Amino acid sequence: MSVRQISDQLEITALLNTYARAVDSQDWELWRSVFTEDARIDYSSAPGGTAGPRDQIAEWLRTNVALLPMTQHYITNVEIEVEGDTAAVRAMFYNPMQLPGVEGLSFCGGYYHHRLVLTAEGWRSRELREENMWFGNQPFAADTPGRDSNRRHQQ
Repeated sequence: MSVRQISDQLEITALLNTYARAVDSQDWELWRSVFTEDARIDYSSAPGGTAGPRDQIAEWLRTNVALLPMTQHYITNVEIEVEGDTAAVRAMFYNPMQLPGVEGLSFCGGYYHHRLVLTAEGWRSRELREENMWFGNQPFAADTPGRDSNRRHQQ
């Protein structure tokens, strides 16, 4: 690996860590800083999720994550393909959380798919698509038609 490749890998991994910290600390300005102004974010694979432009999703997160007493995002198995000033990222996530009105912890996991661009401020995500693969101790599983079909493991 070249010094540039190592640097890109480290910077992109740090950006993903910032994303996780921003969500878990509910720091929505920090969360916005992970993305370009024109970024599109898609959380629609998660129960009750949505998709849209960065600022709209930041407000949706502010409202919805505030309802959760606890979240903790782990991002791992980061795969990065850099091509010039763009990069494709696939990373696994694991997210234990406390949901209101649900006894015990709930858990979900899957993949984050990012399309990144190198800006004057460093690497930023232009597109994020969450691929929620499973959800354990989910309160809406029985009420949400079609939602269970994309879950590999239901607890």
